[in-house]
Amino acid sequence: MAVKISLWHHCLQAIQSREIPKIQDYQRAENVLLTILDRVQELDSRFRVDYSRDLEAFQFALRTSEDDLTMEVPLWVDSDTLLAQETIDGQLEGRRIQENLPSPASYTLGVPRDTASLERWMTEDVFSPSESTECQGYILPSKVLRRLKDLLVAAIVYCKHHCLIMPGSLNADNLKEEDLHMSLLVSSGWRMIRFNIIPVVKKNHKILHLQRKRLARGFPDGSLEKVQCQGADLIPSSSHHWRISTDNLVTKLLSIVGSLQGYRLDSLSILDRVNNESWREGGKKAGLTFDHLKMVLLWATELFPSPEDWSDLEGSVYRLLVILLCCLATKNLPHFLFPQHNLLQGHGLDLNALYQQVEKFASQPEQFLKIHVTHLFPSPPRIDNGIKAFLQLPANNQTYWDTAYFDVLLDKVGTLHRAHQHRGQGHWP
Repeated sequence: MAVKISLWHHCLQAIQSREIPKIQDYQRAENVLLTILDRVQELDSRFRVDYSRDLEAFQFALRTSEDDLTMEVPLWVDSDTLLAQETIDGQLEGRRIQENLPSPASYTLGVPRDTASLERWMTEDVFSPSESTECQGYILPSKVLRRLKDLLVAAIVYCKHHCLIMPGSLNADNLKEEDLHMSLLVSSGWRMIRFNIIPVVKKNHKILHLQRKRLARGFPDGSLEKVQCQGADLIPSSSHHWRISTDNLVTKLLSIVGSLQGYRLDSLSILDRVNNESWREGGKKAGLTFDHLKMVLLWATELFPSPEDWSDLEGSVYRLLVILLCCLATKNLPHFLFPQHNLLQGHGLDLNALYQQVEKFASQPEQFLKIHVTHLFPSPPRIDNGIKAFLQLPANNQTYWDTAYFDVLLDKVGTLHRAHQHRGQGHWP
């Protein structure tokens, strides 16, 4: 007798069948970029090459979406020796008022007067002197970006001239743009992948003050400490200021989640595929990003801590869905490490339209799993007005943001779909 494969598992198998080719695509494109950055380092040893990028490939394999990727260029400096001073960034404040953004902390990076080991960072191409009593001057993001851009151009010319990269493997047209990063299109062999190249000051252990003091039992003991000990990475936020980047901290947490048993990462992959192919129409529309969905998974791991919560693929996806629906209904997706920062704010997203799309998927997921029309069977809607009202509760009272509330919400959404999962639901033989 033929084995029946649920639509959920068929979708997952389709995603997993592309994992190895996707990693190979990523590595081919990354190798081109690392070849160029090797030359950058030869030209100016202050700019280093980061080869420890296994977690980036791991994330890329999980994704269907094709949002820009980040390539960090670490600066050769002991971050803790710099004078990192929190300040009000006028450019950021203007954006915050105009775009309703939260006001993230920004920093100046000064060279202390009593330090003699930072001469390489006191040259005119990256440094601006100061008459401050505390520091000799500041390392300016604008100058660092300009220097890195010039190095990238020289490195690309050199690598092409010496046939270190193949013709057509790189499109550097966007390097002409003035921004807080440099953008390069790099060939993976059959498609182009966009990398945003960002200078980063790594591992400052003095300024990372997480708003979370502990994680719930869904994470292994010591998870927050593993993140905290990495320190803060600083990237440009304006011409004169730096800000903390949480990308590596979140990626570390995601790798911890990946070490747990169950369908956590698989549910993330399925939701990202539906988001990219249906909600964003193949990436043509603005909408939720993979970073948004990663944050939903981190919250789901904490709010549904039992291993049994993640033993079923469909149930795992619905655990992410109930949190995502709640966030869209309340228009607030808190950052996992800095919950006061709302990740849905300031991006110009139509949250009402997004909610409708996610609700439709939660109500009738079979319509979104990319199967042949003959395999579809009628499926009753799973979201009613009572659940919609229940979703709004955390907006008025943050004490609802806990396991008990989401257990009840999952039960309200899931009772109907569990009752119908053996009645008229399509399967692939």
